Amino acid sequence: MLLVGSGLLAAFLAAVHLSAAFLLGPMAVAIALASSGGAVKLPRAAFVAAQGVVGVMIASKLPASILPEIARDWPIFLAGTLSTVLGASALGWAMARSGGLPGTTAIWGSSPGAATVMTLMSDDFGADMRLVAVMQYTRVACCAIAATAVVGLFGVVEPGSVAAMRPQPEAGAMLEIAKSLVLGIGTAFLGLKLRIPGGGLLFPMASGLLFSALGLIEITLPQTVLALSYAIVGWGIGMRFTREVLRHAARLLPRILGSILALIAICAGFAMALVHFAGIDPVTAYLATSPGGADSVAIIAAGTQVDVPFVMAMQIARFLLVLIAGPALARALSRRQLRTR
Repeated sequence: MLLVGSGLLAAFLAAVHLSAAFLLGPMAVAIALASSGGAVKLPRAAFVAAQGVVGVMIASKLPASILPEIARDWPIFLAGTLSTVLGASALGWAMARSGGLPGTTAIWGSSPGAATVMTLMSDDFGADMRLVAVMQYTRVACCAIAATAVVGLFGVVEPGSVAAMRPQPEAGAMLEIAKSLVLGIGTAFLGLKLRIPGGGLLFPMASGLLFSALGLIEITLPQTVLALSYAIVGWGIGMRFTREVLRHAARLLPRILGSILALIAICAGFAMALVHFAGIDPVTAYLATSPGGADSVAIIAAGTQVDVPFVMAMQIARFLLVLIAGPALARALSRRQLRTR
């Protein structure tokens, strides 16, 4: 049931062009099975290996060519990323103070980084991964809908541009595939052994960036490997759910949606500021400041006549800021929230 259900739901979500379909489909099926008493035990080694593959995949999406873009317009990037991160953190802190969610969980769930990364990292920093996943992927869905609506109202869609799956690599790329898998999986287990918080994901990501920059590897991962890794991550998260957690999440859903809509509105305000003060076109500004996942924003931007390098540079700059400052910020706000009770 897990395998067939995951495959069918992932295929359906991919057919309607939903971002991260191969993660969300398996996660939804795993949640349904776990909450009905049919949980399947997932080997921890498989979960760690999948994190390693996702880590090197993220590293392949952070090319050094984006750094000159950030350096050239650093005041805009600094203001945009800080504004979004501080706004999201303030909303998470307010949600924690209102009750219903522990401080660390509320703040990690509100962090506007890549949803998969924030969800996996949150577990190592004392947050409830299940509730963080609910908050993160609800935000991704809402932001994707909002961004699509903005593009439909104000953007110009490039004819014939469809986000397609990349073709399978040729036989000559098999060595690079093997190197990528060894690097990702090996450093994931090394990060776990060294007890690095989030090491199963962060260590492969850092190693992938370093090895790529040194020209030692060209990260190459076939779609089948990525789809399987996303599915394993989805199963690993989904199997942690129980009926009690789902009931709690359902009670919190109106508050979570309110927080997400407030964050979207705040980021839209920052986008208007970019339009007014920096002369950036409205759709580019909105997509650059959108608090959704960078992957969904990339898919939408690729099919629209916007400044794609600027959009992705802003998204990646914010992701790196959250990655570096997120754990310390979550701890600080959680301690502050406990003191104010």
